[in-house]
Amino acid sequence: MAPLVVLDHISLDGFFARPSGEIDFLHQRFKDDEFYAFAVENINSASALLFGRITYEIMAAYWPTASAIKNDPAIAERMNSLPKFVLSRTLTYSS
Repeated sequence: MAPLVVLDHISLDGFFARPSGEIDFLHQRFKDDEFYAFAVENINSASALLFGRITYEIMAAYWPTASAIKNDPAIAERMNSLPKFVLSRTLTYSS
């Protein structure tokens, strides 16, 4: 069995998103060369991605876009090609 590696972004006061639900602060992190190199290395080591429903919906809405592919090609390629598993009580499976 492969290990489960968790990469999470959380503020010092314990929040993942702004009160409005936005995670726009992550875009600033990708402008940092050291963090971007870490993110590319991290996703290149993954064999699948595991998301909660809301995070999956945010990622699914962003990574296939032309903007994501242009701005972050290495990450976008992996985000779009890796198998994804979503933990949800409300989503239904479609292939």
